[in-house]
Amino acid sequence: MRPKIYYLSSVVKVMKFNEFKVMIKKVLEDVNLSTALTRALKSYKSNRTRAISKFPYTAKLAEEVRKIKEESIEDLENLLKITSENMEENGIVTHFARNSDEARKIVYELLSDCNLIVKSKSMTTEEIGLREFLESKGIEVWETDLGEFIIQILNERPMHIITPAIHIPREVIAEVISRKTRINCSEIPEIVSAVRRYLREKFHKAEAGISGANVVAADTGSLILIENEGNIRLTTGLPEKHIAIVGIEKIVPTLNDALKVAEVIWRYAGYTVPSYINIISSPSKTGDIEKVIVKGAHGPRELHVVFLDNGRLKASKDKTLKKALYCLRCGACMYECPVYQQLSGYWGEAYMGEIGVAGAAITGGDYTHLAFLCLLCGRCAEYCPMKIDSSEIIRELRSRLCSKYF
Repeated sequence: MRPKIYYLSSVVKVMKFNEFKVMIKKVLEDVNLSTALTRALKSYKSNRTRAISKFPYTAKLAEEVRKIKEESIEDLENLLKITSENMEENGIVTHFARNSDEARKIVYELLSDCNLIVKSKSMTTEEIGLREFLESKGIEVWETDLGEFIIQILNERPMHIITPAIHIPREVIAEVISRKTRINCSEIPEIVSAVRRYLREKFHKAEAGISGANVVAADTGSLILIENEGNIRLTTGLPEKHIAIVGIEKIVPTLNDALKVAEVIWRYAGYTVPSYINIISSPSKTGDIEKVIVKGAHGPRELHVVFLDNGRLKASKDKTLKKALYCLRCGACMYECPVYQQLSGYWGEAYMGEIGVAGAAITGGDYTHLAFLCLLCGRCAEYCPMKIDSSEIIRELRSRLCSKYF
């Protein structure tokens, strides 16, 4: 059955526009959303200003990281090969998935003997719809990041890369968490405490942990994961098996490069320094008895890394779309975007905001109804540490859409 086709200002034939307009009207009337966004935006801007002011060299470091990303994307296929070889040498089993279907299949085969899984926040797993897929196969999966846990309970999707429950005010969250955990809570510290108590049992019973990665070092075969809550350490350290799903654009040449990338990410995300910086380079092991290396000391015996392409290699050769692969997923652009400030993640699919339009174009998503919402104001480029001009990318995507339909 062919989808209906609608018209926008007689310019381009697209799907979903009428439905999208109805959704936008509903979102703009949502008082809870407006309240939550207003609070979050104020806090974020204050935090980011304080973090960058305290470490004034951050802007210069961001320029260096931009060059690292440019060179990495140009050499992506070679870096992927080097990374896989070094990981395998370290005892990590690597897999390559050309698309979402392959990624889900690989992960399911690795988890076919598991009943309970814990998972840390990962936009790459959101991209492939991993949790929902595993749940459909009868596997119990628990999000352990506080924001993602809230989203899971409400059966919604993340509305920001860093802060997935940014659109929900604390009053609503308190009610939801109280009902789910059966622990009465009203203030934010009480909410956090209730979730901590509820998830502790899940961590200890989990047979496998799933994570993403903020950046990957090719020369050492290391995953770098940034966090504040401590849930990533539990997710990747307690279960017998750890599986990381990573977009191949996260790879940079060296561990030194990766740490520079990580610092820029957390600084522009609004933190002077995160609580934890995890560097994972192999399964758990010990050599304390006669220097004989044995895997699985106190941490996972198995570590698998699934590298996801899903359009990234093709995009790395596209003069416009490859710029979107420089994105560090810090979320700074979204906080400054006038459209995002009104709609939050409802403007987007797996990825949201103006950079999410490019993300949809790369991964094969439907972005026709998203591309024409951007105001082309350029604030994203002004605040992005990588100076990615999403307005420029969206102009090109609009042009391609017009060429496709006319």
